[in-house]
Amino acid sequence: MAFKVATSPHVTHNNQTSKVMLTVLLCAIPGFLAQCYFFGWGTLIQVLLAMITAILCEAFVVKLRKRDIKATLSDNSALLTGLLLGVSIPPLAPWWVIIIGTAFAIIMVKQLYGGLGNNIFNPAMAAYVLLLIAFPVQMTSWVVPNAIAQHPADLLASLQTVFSFGHPDVDWYRLGIDGSSMATPLDTLKIDLSMGLTTSESLTKAVFSSGVGVGWVWVNLGYLIGGLIMLKLRTIRWHIPVGVIAGLGIAATAGYLISPDTHASPIFHLFSGATMLAAFFIATDPVTAATSNRGRILFGVIIGVLVYLIRNFGGYPDAFAFAVLLANLCAPLIDYYIKPRAYGHR
Repeated sequence: MAFKVATSPHVTHNNQTSKVMLTVLLCAIPGFLAQCYFFGWGTLIQVLLAMITAILCEAFVVKLRKRDIKATLSDNSALLTGLLLGVSIPPLAPWWVIIIGTAFAIIMVKQLYGGLGNNIFNPAMAAYVLLLIAFPVQMTSWVVPNAIAQHPADLLASLQTVFSFGHPDVDWYRLGIDGSSMATPLDTLKIDLSMGLTTSESLTKAVFSSGVGVGWVWVNLGYLIGGLIMLKLRTIRWHIPVGVIAGLGIAATAGYLISPDTHASPIFHLFSGATMLAAFFIATDPVTAATSNRGRILFGVIIGVLVYLIRNFGGYPDAFAFAVLLANLCAPLIDYYIKPRAYGHR
């Protein structure tokens, strides 16, 4: 009988970075399609602009560093960064917003630290925070879901608005069926509570349906389905998504039980904004997250609790970008105090 002798590690499958990134991209399709269905062609335009910009910026910097351009681009990480940033900004934001944000994510946050595997912050979320602070008007001008929009934007109108020719009035597409300008469900609820309305009174508006935001619940369900597929394929581990959902859900439940008139239900928080997108596709970035299993759970819980605190007591209605970046800062400390047990030792 012949035996083949090989050195460790004894890998039984080829789980390359490019394959992992491609799997994540494909698993994001259900949520992406739901977002395009409810918010129009602008989402597709933003994602395409972000991906093209990400590839060009990555190639430019890699060429300056005299590295192999083909090998770097083939890992698909630039495409994933473009997708995550493209679906995070308003669909009809001006073209230069997504280009500036994507260039910052690739050049400053990723390549300046040495490329994939060396960055300390999530590139897409760091770029999102930059854009939100620098261009608050453009970054908060979300359109109304097509189901309740008075003027849904078709492909031509989306192109005209994004590239600023023809009829570039974003407010035109923020009008609901009752003729009033609408914001996102998280924005609407936060503004109403600051004006003295109760949660139940705010949820009667057209932007809400059955206690959740119109369209947003389906977008979150789409990303949830994609996340569950990634768990099934073992592309990601369950610790961070469960930590994020548990942290946000428990905090939201406690707030709702204490004061239901001033706090939204946990279902509302879990299926509004970028909750499922962040829990499964953003927070699970292996480069910027904690490394041990227990550390990943704590990492996710920190993100979930921070999101709830910022949503209710901070200045931003959806806070995943800030929460993820703050958790990225905590990752080295988590790894220092929470270490996996070495085999054969307590």
